[in-house]
Amino acid sequence: MSTQHILLDGLPVSFTDGQTIMQAAMAADIFIPHLCHHPEFKPQGSCKLCTVKANGRYVSACTMPARDGMEVENNSPDLNDKRRTMLQMLFVEGNHFCPSCEKSGRCMLQALAYELEMLTPHFPQFYPDRAVDASHPEVLLDFNRCILCELCVRASRDVDGKNVFALSGRGISKHLIVNAESGRLADTDFSLADKAAHVCPVGVILRKRRGFAVPIGSRRYDVQPIGMQVERLARRTTTEEV
Repeated sequence: MSTQHILLDGLPVSFTDGQTIMQAAMAADIFIPHLCHHPEFKPQGSCKLCTVKANGRYVSACTMPARDGMEVENNSPDLNDKRRTMLQMLFVEGNHFCPSCEKSGRCMLQALAYELEMLTPHFPQFYPDRAVDASHPEVLLDFNRCILCELCVRASRDVDGKNVFALSGRGISKHLIVNAESGRLADTDFSLADKAAHVCPVGVILRKRRGFAVPIGSRRYDVQPIGMQVERLARRTTTEEV
C-alpha cells in the first residue's frame, strides 16, 4: 500500500489508517496545542485547543481522522489568536494563581499560556467559590484549578474501573465532583496507583507532602517549553505526572 500523507503547514506528514491529525502530527514531532488529549484514551475534543484548519474547515485535530492529501493549517496567527482567547477564558473561569500553585512549572495550562504568548487574562475574573478536599491521606483535590478536561474522569472510568470522578451541572455551573455520597475523596477507593492520579494537566490532583519539591529553574517547562516536548507528550505513562 502506498504511503499516505497530509500536508501540515506545508510539510508532508505520513500517517497510517485510523490515525487522527493529532496522532500523525505527534508521531512526526510536530506540536499541536492541546489540554484534553491523552495518547492512551479515546479522544473526545472537549478543550478545543487543538483546533486546526483541515481543507479550509475548523476541526479538532484530536478527533479528525487524517485523510490522504488533506491540507492542514496549525501554526498560524489566526489559529493561535483563537487559542489564546480560549486560554484566557479558562484562566478567568477558575482560580489560577500560578506563583503560589504547587503545579507551577509542570502545568500544561500555564505552559500553553507561555507558548502562545498569552500576556493578560483579558476577561473579568469569575472567582468561583470552590472547595478543597483534603480528606484523602495521600491526595489533595483543589477544584479551583479544574478546566473540565475530563482526563481524570476517563482515566478512572476506562483504565482504573472505579468511576471516582464525574462532571456535574451545566454551562457555567458545570464542575468536577467525587462519586461518593459524602462527596469526599477519602470515601472512595481512589489510590495513588490509579491512572487517574497522574493525568491532570493542571493542579487539581496533588500528592500530599510533595509540594514544591523541584526548585524553580529545574521544573519540566522551565527546562524546555511545551512545544518542544512532543515526544514526551506522546508517551505518557501511569507513573509520570503531566
